[in-house]
Amino acid sequence: MLAAMWLVFFASALSGGALIGLGVIPRTLIGLRGILFAPFIHGSMQHLLANSIPFLILGWLVMLRDSRHFTNVTIAAMIGSGGLAWLIGAPGSVHIGASGVIFGYLGFLMISGWYVRSLASVAISVLVTLVWGSLVMGVMPGNAGISWQAHLGGFIAGVLTARTYRRI
Repeated sequence: MLAAMWLVFFASALSGGALIGLGVIPRTLIGLRGILFAPFIHGSMQHLLANSIPFLILGWLVMLRDSRHFTNVTIAAMIGSGGLAWLIGAPGSVHIGASGVIFGYLGFLMISGWYVRSLASVAISVLVTLVWGSLVMGVMPGNAGISWQAHLGGFIAGVLTARTYRRI
């Protein structure tokens, strides 16, 4: 998935940024396609690099916890982040980038130890919360041009997905 992000970035750069329009455009029918495409589209090299490192690390930790969960957490985070950005994003804005998926991984990893209650899951939850927990502030409105809506939607989706893997 990370390789696809890089390929799409270079394709978009070669096309003069034409792929940006495939992002989530709030409350428009055409903008719904962005739920699928937005995580692969980045506006600059800095944006892509800022998403690549946490995507790689947190995605790897999701797979380390249980590799079978990676696809489900990723899809849930894409739907949650894109869906909330589409629902409550500013009119006329375009939401792109993988940060909503990253926040989905963050929410999943932070809370999964609570639900699974295995030593390994609790250790991963504690580690992620200590190292990456301050990112949670990104779900609040803040800097212009950063989609807190996608961050919040991804985080909620990650938490809800963690709940689906709880031990009963």
